[in-house]
Amino acid sequence: MKALKASFFGLSAMLALTMMSCDPQQTQQLTASGLNPAKFDTIVGGDTVRLYTLKGDKGMEVCITNYGGRVVSLMVPDKNDSLVDVVLGFDNIAQYMEKTTDYGSSVGRYANRINLGKFTLNDSTYQLKQNDRHPGDRNHCLHGGGDTGWMNQVYKAEQVDDQTLKLTITAQDGENGFPGNVVATTTYKIVDGNTLDITWEATTDQPTIINQTNHNYYNLSGNFEEFEGGLQQMLMVNADSFTVADDSYMPTGEIRAVEGTTMDLRQEHVIIEGLDREFDQVKNANGGYDHNWCLNTKGDDTQVCATLYSPLTGIFMEMYTNEPGVQVYTGNFQGIGGEENIVRKLGKHYPQYISVCLESQKYPDSPNHPEWPSPVVTPEKPYYSHAAYKFSTK
Repeated sequence: MKALKASFFGLSAMLALTMMSCDPQQTQQLTASGLNPAKFDTIVGGDTVRLYTLKGDKGMEVCITNYGGRVVSLMVPDKNDSLVDVVLGFDNIAQYMEKTTDYGSSVGRYANRINLGKFTLNDSTYQLKQNDRHPGDRNHCLHGGGDTGWMNQVYKAEQVDDQTLKLTITAQDGENGFPGNVVATTTYKIVDGNTLDITWEATTDQPTIINQTNHNYYNLSGNFEEFEGGLQQMLMVNADSFTVADDSYMPTGEIRAVEGTTMDLRQEHVIIEGLDREFDQVKNANGGYDHNWCLNTKGDDTQVCATLYSPLTGIFMEMYTNEPGVQVYTGNFQGIGGEENIVRKLGKHYPQYISVCLESQKYPDSPNHPEWPSPVVTPEKPYYSHAAYKFSTK
């Protein structure tokens, strides 16, 4: 009987393996960035997760999973017309679900930090999830609640055409402490050949706050394993001032001029050559930038608000947004505390300062600073935000 059972289970296992090998998902064609779409096929909470691919007519390829609305890979031509993947990430859905990261995500309901996770709106005080912890019980709400924010939820996906993906999420009143039932849409689109265009739209049934962004980690050299490699990129931010932050990365309320400081990024330069690690703000941010710049473009998304450039590949990125601020983060906590041992996309290990994030946004903690551009959304005033990242070579 034992021999019969062993034989039966052996045949069953062989049959299962045969069926898997015949499964179309197991033989899906790899993307240009080397991703296997089958590694993103799963079910989360009854919702289907998969990998979607957008292709531009000038070579750009963008791979996106509807788990967190995340850009997984972003291929653009370099100066030799070879495609280079310029963003960090994982090459399978399991790691995105296992590791709490914001790689490439469509962050919501509120990107960046809210002080002590608390704000007042129309005489009502709301306590949000305090997932960003610091000494002295200075615990803030970061990225809408982190592991329970939108970047770790499943968006409903509609691939409109080869260049457009529409992602929709529904959030309930009280989710992570935020008021209002919200329906939010993130639309990724390739326009003009090599521009990644992103729009965020949302409606609510009661006054609330919304501040979405994209959290791509950029390294335009395509080399994700060189220590401080992200700081070898050339950066420009069109801003005369920035919001000063304390050592818990929370704005103090002061807006300070960049003139005469290491925060002056108005002229394009190699980041590490202008980075003063003894400057108090850089010290507070673990030796790099993790700050909000107050853009001179003042909501005009036809003007360049920031640029990033790699002399190694010649890839040049221009950023546009209708938002008043941009958060520059230089991967200060990437690749430390054991993270350096984690295998990332296509077998890479990411060291510290390997990338640069450029996140369009309302200023951090804006709900507690009524003098700053308002993040309040009402049934009569829907949410709309726009950012575009244009790639070329020089």
